[in-house]
Amino acid sequence: MRVEIWSDIACPWCYIGKARFEAGLAAFAHRDDVEVVHRSFELDPKAPAATDIPVLDMLATKYGVSREQAEAMEARVAEAAAGEGLDYRSDRIHGNTFALHRLLHLGRAHGVQEALLDAFYRANFAEARPLGDPAVLREIAVGAGLPAEEAARVLADPEAYAQEVRAEEREAAELGATGVPFFVIDRRYGISGGQPAEVFREALERAHADGAGPLRPAGASGEAGVCGDDGCAGPGK
Repeated sequence: MRVEIWSDIACPWCYIGKARFEAGLAAFAHRDDVEVVHRSFELDPKAPAATDIPVLDMLATKYGVSREQAEAMEARVAEAAAGEGLDYRSDRIHGNTFALHRLLHLGRAHGVQEALLDAFYRANFAEARPLGDPAVLREIAVGAGLPAEEAARVLADPEAYAQEVRAEEREAAELGATGVPFFVIDRRYGISGGQPAEVFREALERAHADGAGPLRPAGASGEAGVCGDDGCAGPGK
């Protein structure tokens, strides 16, 4: 069984949804037979690579709300993250994630994609590190197991793995994804949003028991959050 997960490092519900999926997978009896592949999705492909725009300022501008209201929005997400045992900071910087996705493709080639994705999430949400800084990205990539020379080469060449990233983004659109995280089980079940662990466990069990068929929704809960082109929506929104 293969689970493909489209996500973006800038997406808080992808960060939370990954933890929830892993909890659901851990409760699945056939978890050792599941291959997980992470795929690329950019929430803001037009964002500048190097930026000093605080996330709170970006949220206030995007939603047309006050700084205090943006802080309240982030506090609700932080509470959801804490519920999954995740650290979450709101003093991080908003920026372009294309280089991170290209490095994740290099990570897949070296068998360290999962470790690199976790390192990026941790650097962004738990540590608020400046991910628009190539030196910071190289340090994280090497720490996750990538060869320093290859990481530097990919960062220096904007075309390295660019086609692979774009192809996965097109594929997400073809599968009907309008936001992330977006989970696809064996190209038969699609799950949108950072659903509770139980939803993922039930979907895995259903996919394991059912035969082949067209892609269809696997279930949902009002506790899910999702990020799309127009921003991020929390549970029940």
